[in-house]
Amino acid sequence: MSAPASSPAYARPTRVRRPTRAALAGASPFDPGETPLARTRRARRMARELAVIHPDAHCELDFTNAFELLVATVLSAQTTDKMVNKVTPTLFARYPDAVALAGADRTDLETILKPTGFFRAKANSVLGLSQALVERFDGEVPARMADLVTLPGVGRKTANVVLGNAFGVPGLTVDTHFGRLVRRFGWTADDDPVKVEAQIAELVPKKEWTDFSHRVIFHGRRVCHAKKAACGACGLAQWCPSFGIGPVDPEVALKLVKTPTASDTE
Repeated sequence: MSAPASSPAYARPTRVRRPTRAALAGASPFDPGETPLARTRRARRMARELAVIHPDAHCELDFTNAFELLVATVLSAQTTDKMVNKVTPTLFARYPDAVALAGADRTDLETILKPTGFFRAKANSVLGLSQALVERFDGEVPARMADLVTLPGVGRKTANVVLGNAFGVPGLTVDTHFGRLVRRFGWTADDDPVKVEAQIAELVPKKEWTDFSHRVIFHGRRVCHAKKAACGACGLAQWCPSFGIGPVDPEVALKLVKTPTASDTE
């Protein structure tokens, strides 16, 4: 189902534009000749537009506390937020905190997690991180990056999700959507998530990192898809060097846009 044409998220561009040279040539959209100042100004203009396009952007994992968010984020690897949200009510009803989950029966835990895929590895991760929380942090989720990344199955991406959404500590969530989009935007040419995080941190004000991450991820899920971007229905088109990698005709592109309630995280 397509989003309504009256939605501000999909109202621009209003006429067909020509694809960019980079898009036509299949070249990297990153322009090494763009000055750092010009890139920063363009990035911040696009970031402001993303706030208009996706004013409702938020974490799509259901949680009531930092522990639930931490576990849910670990479980979200290689599956959808929608699937995780179906599984976690049962999981947390049975194992509501780190102490309970650390002592979970493995067979029971794997049965609960099976719908999320890679359930044995995920069971190992949530058991390990729960045990580490009990042994080293009195069962509480730490509010520091340096501590979070020492937990089994927790990297910078997961840590930033928890810090930003459970503790209000600004963080950039460099998942597959985020990385794909900032490369398409020509803000970076790197694939390494740590390098990407550091580079984007220089372009976007720190206080906006968490909300900005949500907006980019929303845009990646709804408009700028991996296989076929809805370029002709994208409000960022005039600043995007990748314009033209997907259909540029607004009517054609609009059919590719997913509704705001769709959840198809990779």
